[in-house]
Amino acid sequence: MAQVQYRGTGRRKDSVARVLLVPGTGKVVMNKKSIEDYIPFPSLREVVAQPFNVTETLGNYDALVNVHGGGYSGQAGATRHGIARALLEVDPDFRGPLKSAGLLTRDARMKERKKPGLKKARKSGQFSKR
Repeated sequence: MAQVQYRGTGRRKDSVARVLLVPGTGKVVMNKKSIEDYIPFPSLREVVAQPFNVTETLGNYDALVNVHGGGYSGQAGATRHGIARALLEVDPDFRGPLKSAGLLTRDARMKERKKPGLKKARKSGQFSKR
């Protein structure tokens, strides 16, 4: 018999996370590493677990995550978004709590582009009066 699985894609900054939820014990595996090995910051690991806390399904599903692009923060946010979308497939009734917690909205904030003549997006060279 085929195992039940739920899929969700999450995005944040330059990161894209493909999430596969399978019934299990609550393990999160990111790019074939445990989340403790992959993300060194406890605060970002809490961000990843938010959808499970909101829907009270912590420990019910294992999340197998394939994530690329960006840094730790973007990847954690993308994973959170993907888990929230996958939980919608598990039970459409989760939509209310997930939406009110703001977990279904794709965070549209992106890095601002570098402008010509400047060092970064807004940083300019030092002003010289003479």
